[in-house]
Amino acid sequence: MNNTISPMLKKLRLSGMNESLEVRLHEASSTGLTHLEFFELMLQDEINIRGDRQIERRIKKANFRDVRRLEDFDFGFNKTIKKNAVYELATGRFVRERRDVLWLGPPGTGKSHLCQSIGLSLIRAGMTVYYRSIFDVVRDFLHDEALDGHERILKRYLEPDLLIIDDMGMKQLPKRSGEYLFEVVMRRHDVRSTMMPSNRPLEEWGKLIGDVPSATAILDRFLHHSEVMQITGRSYRMGNSEKTSNSTKAPTGSATEEA
Repeated sequence: MNNTISPMLKKLRLSGMNESLEVRLHEASSTGLTHLEFFELMLQDEINIRGDRQIERRIKKANFRDVRRLEDFDFGFNKTIKKNAVYELATGRFVRERRDVLWLGPPGTGKSHLCQSIGLSLIRAGMTVYYRSIFDVVRDFLHDEALDGHERILKRYLEPDLLIIDDMGMKQLPKRSGEYLFEVVMRRHDVRSTMMPSNRPLEEWGKLIGDVPSATAILDRFLHHSEVMQITGRSYRMGNSEKTSNSTKAPTGSATEEA
């Protein structure tokens, strides 16, 4: 019978059912499942497989630099990061309320990790996320504007439930960056949520963008309905580097000296 049913399931693209068919048939035979119970389990298998694949597609489409889980983050390293506040963001309530999130803190303190981890949590909760460096944002608009594709690229930034724009403050941005960023922030304001980590304080954004009026307008809208997460402390990377350096140092008193 399996030789007949399996090709049918493949033809109907019911891969979840097809993958679990042998196991469910064995279970039905050994435990005496009713026809209805068997059918319900098969349907649930199909739903689960489709859900898993949808999550995989959304993770790929999110374009994360690193796929990182929130449970892997070391909250003990930096006590200024409020774990409860981070996990509250991971519930996605701020997205449902169309609020924005701004992270402020020095480089290496975990802002990018947390943003991507929260994004991953939201994808698993059924939301859509898109992650880009601010330099990629500017590059995308410059490239597509030259090809008369401004609206097409803008749509990509306006559609996701959460847009994460990373690397603000790494270095000064190219010309017209303020225009592009302002349009994205303005069009998403009170419609979709945006999350931005920044290495620089807000008063430096005008110099960073090279356009004080645009920076003022961006922050005016972004801070209107947002949550600001402030992080202080030293870099995780520097801390790990110090640990590695200390662990690889030769013990005092070499064999030659002892001899």
